[in-house]
This record gives sequence, C-alpha cells and structure tokens, in this order.
Amino acid sequence: MKFKDYEYKRPEFEDIKSKFDKVNSVLKSDASFDEVLKVIHTFNEERKVIDTMGTLASIRNSINTQDEFYEKEEEYWDELGPKIQELFNEYNKNLLASPHLDKLKKEFGDLLFKQIELEMRTFDPKIVPLLIEEGKKTTEYQKLMASIEIEYKGEKLNIPQAGKYLESSDRIERKTVNDLIWNATGKVIDKIDHIYDDLVHIRDKMAKELGFKNYVELGYMRLGRVDYNAEDVRKYREEVLHDIVPLAEKIVKKQAKRIGIDDLYSYDLNVFYKDGNCVPLGTTQEKLEKTLKMYQEMNPEIGKFAKYMVDHELVDLDSKKGKAGGGYCTFIPLYKSPFVFANFNGTIGDVGTLTHEFGHAFQVYCTRDFEVQEYHWPTLEACEIHSMSMEFFTYPWMNLFFDDVLKYKYQHLSESITFLPYGVSVDEFQEKVYENPDMTIEERKALWRSIEQKYEPYKKYDNEFLNKGNRWVRQSHIFSTAFYYI
Repeated sequence: MKFKDYEYKRPEFEDIKSKFDKVNSVLKSDASFDEVLKVIHTFNEERKVIDTMGTLASIRNSINTQDEFYEKEEEYWDELGPKIQELFNEYNKNLLASPHLDKLKKEFGDLLFKQIELEMRTFDPKIVPLLIEEGKKTTEYQKLMASIEIEYKGEKLNIPQAGKYLESSDRIERKTVNDLIWNATGKVIDKIDHIYDDLVHIRDKMAKELGFKNYVELGYMRLGRVDYNAEDVRKYREEVLHDIVPLAEKIVKKQAKRIGIDDLYSYDLNVFYKDGNCVPLGTTQEKLEKTLKMYQEMNPEIGKFAKYMVDHELVDLDSKKGKAGGGYCTFIPLYKSPFVFANFNGTIGDVGTLTHEFGHAFQVYCTRDFEVQEYHWPTLEACEIHSMSMEFFTYPWMNLFFDDVLKYKYQHLSESITFLPYGVSVDEFQEKVYENPDMTIEERKALWRSIEQKYEPYKKYDNEFLNKGNRWVRQSHIFSTAFYYI
C-alpha cells in the first residue's frame, strides 16, 4: 500500500473507552499473570489502531491545512486526545498497582514503568479542559502561519516558498523579500501574540493545578526527561555562551568578509558566498532517486529502508499553498511506517532537511516491530542524535546533490555551529517566560531581543518589526512543544 491508500476512520470515544475498560477490569481482578499478559498484548494491538488514526489526521491536515475534512478531524483529535490521556492515566495506575508488577517489568523492561511513573505526575483528570485548550491553540497557530503569503514577481508565495529568495546573491532582493515576509507576519502578529499568551497561561495553570511552582518542571516531565533538569541545561547554555558564541562570531566575520559586506544584517546571514550558495541539483523526484542510490550504497539495511519509504510514497517534500511550515518525521503504528514531511524550496536546506528527517525515519524503522509503543522513539533530544548524525554520515555522497561539495560542507558545518547559540536562545526565552507567566506581551518581546543580543551579538536588523523582538514568533516549537528545542 502507498500512503494515499492508508485508511483513515474516526474512532469514537465510547469504543476506545470500552477497550480500556476491558483491560482495566482484568488488571484489577485476581487474574493470573498469563491472563494479564494476554489482555495487555491485545490492548497494545488495539492502541496501534487508535494512534494510527490520530497520526493520519495530523499528517494530512499538515499537508493541506485548508482541507476541510482533515481540519475538522484535527479539531476532533484536539478534543479527543486529552480524554484518551485520562483513560491512560487509569490504565497506568492499575499497571503500577498490579500484584504482577515485578513480572511485568521483567516482560516489558524497567524504562516503561519509569516513564509511566513520570506521566502519573504530569496528569490529573482536572487538567483535561486545559489540555484540550492547549491542543486547540497549537492547531490555531499552525493554521495561521500556513496562511501567511507574500506576493513577489507576480507569484503568491507562502513563507517556505519565499525562503529561496532569502539566499539570493542579490542583496536588494534578499532585503525586499525579508521585509515582505515580516510585514505579512506583522499583519497577524496580534493573533499570534494572543495565541502564545493564552498558551503560557494555560500551561502555567496546568502546572499549578498539579502542584508545581511553574511550568518549567512540568514541561521537562512532559518531555520524558528522567535524568536531567533545567539546572543542567542552564549550565549547558553558559558553556555555549563561553565557548560557542565567540566561535560563531568568528564564522560570521569571515562570512561578511567573504561576501564583501561590512554592515551585515540578518538577511545576509543565509548567504555564504559572493557568487551565491550552492544549489541542489535536480527536481524533487530526482533528489529522491539520488537519496535512494545514496542509502543503498551506504548500507544494505539503510538501502532497504529507503526503498520502503520511496515505494510506499511515505514522503511529502515540496512546499505548496496551504501546507504547514517546517519539517518532521512521524510514525504510523498500524502500517509500521515512518513518514517524512518537508518544505522543499530549491535551496541547500532541502538536502539538510531530507537527510535529517531520514535519520529520524531510519531510527523508528529499526524499532517499528517493538510491541511497546513507548519504545518506538527515545526521548526527543535523543531522537536528534539520529537525525543530526545522519546529516554528517551522508557527506561522502554529497557529490550526487551538489556541483561544489566543499561549499556545501563548509556551509553545513558553519550552520551547525551558529545554530547552537540560537537554540539556547529559544530555550532561555521559554524558561524565563514560564518562570514569569504574567509578563506582558511587550515585556516578552523585549526579553527575546535581550537574549538574542546576548547569544547572537552579530545578528542585526534594519527592520523595525524585528528590532522590537518578534523573530521568535516563527519558531513553531515554542508554541507546540515547550522546551523541546534544546
């Protein structure tokens, strides 16, 4: 089957609840270990169907946020998800209370039960209405950002499509398109600001309802971080400030000299060479064929995986009207299929995104036969080890994608360094926001600009909207998954 043939059918809450009730009744009875094990195995299979439907609705909504059917389905899942979480909370309680707990740990591994114990601290039925509101707000943000368009050279372009002009060797063109993008964002900034303000207060209320001082600790727990905390990350940010920021400054100074610009502005930072960045060769289909060749040469198992992805059309790569921004990899449990989503626009980033997301996809392809769904992915930051490593593992095959491989490698390595100060800026901003949830919208913007100047002193703007501290509003992780970006 190809992805387009994967069947979506909305599950009804009462049907889902009956499945939970069945397994819970056995867990609470004096059933033997074998009986308990049998009902858990059955339940794990039933979970795959439920999770598959939620994932299919999410993917298809992000491919086209203007599709009315999947827009309504995403709204349905925003309501349904927290209710399912409540059912899981009861199931998890019964698992932990089982007289067969030691045997269950031996069967499924200690990590699952550590994760369950963490989840128990992050949920209470009383926060279900808040979780529903949180889901609605993140969906509202995604749809709003996907709707932003500019008109340039007679074309209507969304933000990813316009991105190719931000790497133009013509400085006037870069500045023009940069200003058009931010002016278009400025037209909906009030809506964006209020979505985020609502999210901050929703999450703060959630944390306080659960007995936390603020959302910071709860946010870490919701990401399954069992072995490090905000204090550890604070130290990491200090190390980036001390060791990486000076190196990033050197890289940017060399870049300014190389492209012959003394007064470097933010819209110049994407351009590495005076004659223009290297551009990937071929159409999207040709890039995909080259990707298949690359992975088949790299390793038989990776080659088999890549062929699976291509044959089953488990990729959606080109930017288009109505498509959500960014790139991601997700997993469809019933079909044991990874899925890669991207927004190709003909720039160097196409190849970086493709190799990055295929790194995620290969990892989950390797774990796809695990019965325990919690083991399909490691924690999110461990996932990034697989994806970012894959970007580097593919270096020997970059001649398939670029005429000048050295230009690609230098830019990719440079951006791997300069990303780190930006990444910790996003993290510090969120930590301070959630420690001070009653900041005004204007105070948050001033906070962002001060953090940005601390970690990226080389990032200058000649755009009033950006000088007011609005750059962060296009970082979707801040809205959808607080604290992930570290």
